[in-house]
Amino acid sequence: MNDSAVTVKRKRAEAAHGRWLLLIHQIPPKPDYFRVKVRRRLQRMGAVALKNSVYVLPSREDTIEDFRWLLREIVAEGGDATICEGQLIEGITPSEVVALFVAEREAEYAAVAAAAQALDAKADIPAEEPERRSHLESELTQLRHRLDEIGAVDFFGAPARRGAERALNAVETRLRKASARGHGSIQPGGDAMRGKTWVTRRDVHVDRIASAWLIRRFIDPKARFKFTDAKTYQPRAGEVRFDMFEAEYTHVGDRCTFETLLDRAGLRDRALRAIGEIVHDIDCKDEKFGREEVPGIAALVRGLTRAYPDDHTRLERGAAAFDDLYASLR
Repeated sequence: MNDSAVTVKRKRAEAAHGRWLLLIHQIPPKPDYFRVKVRRRLQRMGAVALKNSVYVLPSREDTIEDFRWLLREIVAEGGDATICEGQLIEGITPSEVVALFVAEREAEYAAVAAAAQALDAKADIPAEEPERRSHLESELTQLRHRLDEIGAVDFFGAPARRGAERALNAVETRLRKASARGHGSIQPGGDAMRGKTWVTRRDVHVDRIASAWLIRRFIDPKARFKFTDAKTYQPRAGEVRFDMFEAEYTHVGDRCTFETLLDRAGLRDRALRAIGEIVHDIDCKDEKFGREEVPGIAALVRGLTRAYPDDHTRLERGAAAFDDLYASLR
């Protein structure tokens, strides 16, 4: 039996003798949207219904906090709610409750796997269609994000997760091959991206700050940066432009410069992809990924640019912030 199977078995054994949380609520009939909101919140928490208006979670510090916040919202809207903690004695066994949780997660993982298989059928993209590939990569990223959301509330290790991960990995492999064909002589992380002076416009903001961090942290630790007036700049030997008009590395299709650099460097780190989504939503302002970190990171970058007019200082301060964000997302 492998380690993951042992962990699942242990979790389920603990549940048989552990304590459970029950949320019992009454929601006012109006407004209609609130009932839908509560139901969606419960789904995101991973709670399952025992009866009408009775939901259960394994008792843990984080699940207690989740139920408490939801109780406050219900009461604030004129409803009523009670949280109970205890053991299950009769009527339904702990094993049956565990089975309810596993069944919910199995169905969600199966939906991710089916969506990934549908993407896989479209993933062999000609090199001359980079925008189509970019669109599929965005869909794959969203499915990865959904898989992580399900995993966060998969309290008892539903087996279907492995199938969903395999399906997503298959799509990623096909898209990576298509991307390599599209870039011809440019090798991921190769010499074409090292030993350069990276040139961009003055007054750097989120995409350029994050891109500079990515370059120096993951592509070329010895990279140098130069800030210029885009209108008067003349390319020189040993220099490469980013996030500028006609730059070698800039926005492509609906992707920001950070996303382009990830793709061209062949970086598949999931935490870097998540940072790319955050940078995209801040820079492009299209809410494409809807990352919850966006408001906080946007506020941090605004403060940084107001406090430090010098571009080199902005990169230095921004690098520390993105190091911390990367550590968090890993």
